Amino acid sequence: MASTLRWTSADLAALPDDGKRYEIIDGELFMSKQPHLNHQHLCTELVYRLSKWNEEARLGFVFAAPGLILAEDDDVVPDVVWISSDRLRISAGQDGKLHTAPELAIEVLSPGTTNERRDRDAKLKLYSRRGVQEYWIVSWLARQIEVYRRDDAQLHLSATLLETDILESPQLPGFSCPISALFENLPLGE
Repeated sequence: MASTLRWTSADLAALPDDGKRYEIIDGELFMSKQPHLNHQHLCTELVYRLSKWNEEARLGFVFAAPGLILAEDDDVVPDVVWISSDRLRISAGQDGKLHTAPELAIEVLSPGTTNERRDRDAKLKLYSRRGVQEYWIVSWLARQIEVYRRDDAQLHLSATLLETDILESPQLPGFSCPISALFENLPLGE
């Protein structure tokens, strides 16, 4: 009987530092190449807008691409997270990584079926299973944001926001951002 290899954080630490992003979800290894400029621009926009709100609210912290180790076989790097100050106190490890789920995780889609499968399926299930309260999947190609919110102990699609909509969240009291503002200055159009 053949055994299935389950990757762990220790295996991840042994991989080469070759400029690729390696993640483990439920023991499965995922690899991403350097992202598209539009992907990076949207991550920067989201960090900027969340940080600007957070400066006033003073409720937590915004991190771009933090290490998030939820178990030995769940070791990922979300594009952006927001975590409350209270949760950060119990989450931040000596290794400089988060070890409990943030309230908000954001993934900006990169083109390709493997990338979409990772963010829409594997990460959605992971974040749902591990206690993320809200998950945004941002698509610069479709110019939309899918908002998943926790209900009955699972993340469910709450809204698909288009460029005419406003992004708000019960996790972020007072945060408001027009969707169009996120997509209006993409460096490479579509």
